Amino acid sequence: MIEITILAVMLLAALAVGMVLRGRNGRVRVADVSETRSARADLLASVGATGSGPAVLHFSADWCGPCAAVRRVVADVTGQLAESPQPPLDIEVDIDAEPVLAKELNVLSLPTTFVFDSEGRERFRISGVPKVTDLRSALEPLTIAA
Repeated sequence: MIEITILAVMLLAALAVGMVLRGRNGRVRVADVSETRSARADLLASVGATGSGPAVLHFSADWCGPCAAVRRVVADVTGQLAESPQPPLDIEVDIDAEPVLAKELNVLSLPTTFVFDSEGRERFRISGVPKVTDLRSALEPLTIAA
């Protein structure tokens, strides 16, 4: 009986941890902007995030299944905002081709998406596949000319 009780407690603990971790998937979180700028800015500029306008940068790989869904979501949202005063850039980065940038941005899993403002500052980070409405609401205020 004790073994069954221990097993049940372990299963419930594992379930709770899994639910907490899954709850963060696809959620748009505000980024911590206290980072060093020069090396990061150079790496971002090398992939096209120059700070000349807002940008959505998403890391992917050929072997990543959910990355195709992120591609569609980002293309949809950037297409919707293409007529904005500052239209956002859609930048896809292969994590295998740019491991230094991935390390600098602390990319731990795929897909990971970043939203940068027109000054090149990281504003949001999204782990997993974002919802169209969430990504649009994060990106839309950045596309308005200052």
